[in-house]
Amino acid sequence: MDKESATTLVPLEQYLKVGIHIGTKFRTKYMSEFIYKVRPDGLAVLNVQEIDKRLGLAANFMAQFDPKDIVIVCRRENGWDAVKLFAELIGCRVFVGRYPPGILTNPDLDNFIEAKLMLVVDPWPDKNAVRDASKQGIPVIGMCDTNNETNYLDFVVPCNNKGKKSLGLVLWILAKEFLKKQGKIKDDKEVEEQLEVFTAD
Repeated sequence: MDKESATTLVPLEQYLKVGIHIGTKFRTKYMSEFIYKVRPDGLAVLNVQEIDKRLGLAANFMAQFDPKDIVIVCRRENGWDAVKLFAELIGCRVFVGRYPPGILTNPDLDNFIEAKLMLVVDPWPDKNAVRDASKQGIPVIGMCDTNNETNYLDFVVPCNNKGKKSLGLVLWILAKEFLKKQGKIKDDKEVEEQLEVFTAD
C-alpha cells in the first residue's frame, strides 16, 4: 500500500475518478468551509481531504449504533441502487423514493418505526425525513453538495451527491468503514468486490 492510500480511506485517484469533489455552480454559506476553489466554468470544487476526513468521522459515529437502529433515506433516484446495497451490506433500514410521512413520529401508524440514527443522501429532497428525525431528537448525517443547506443536520459529509458513481463510492466507503469498526470485517478486501456494484452505471 502506498503512502497516499495509507492516509486516505481509498486512494486519492479513486475519489477523483468518480468526481466526488465536483460540486454545482450554486454555493451556500453552509458549505463554504468545504469548498476548495471555483473552476473557470463556475463549478465549485470540494476539498477531497475534507471529504475523506468527514467520511471517517461519520463511520466512527455510525459504528456506535446497532445497524437495526439506523435508517437511510434517498428520494433521488440516482442513489437508489447504492442505498439499497448499503442497507443490505450493513443491515440497516432503507427508504427509497417517497419517504412515508409520520413513520418516525406517529406511533399509531402501522408502519411506525423507531430509529436512533438517520442518513440522508440529499437534505433537500429528503427534507421531510430530516425534519421528522429532528423532531424526535434522532441525529442526522447528511451528504451535502455545494448547494445544500445544513439546517437540522448533526453532521455533514461534503460530496457530489448528484453523481451515481460518486454516491456509490461514498456509500461503499461508509459501509466498509462501519463494518470494520464494528469488527465484522478485518480489511477492505472482504468488501472490495462490492465496489464495482456500488459504482455501476
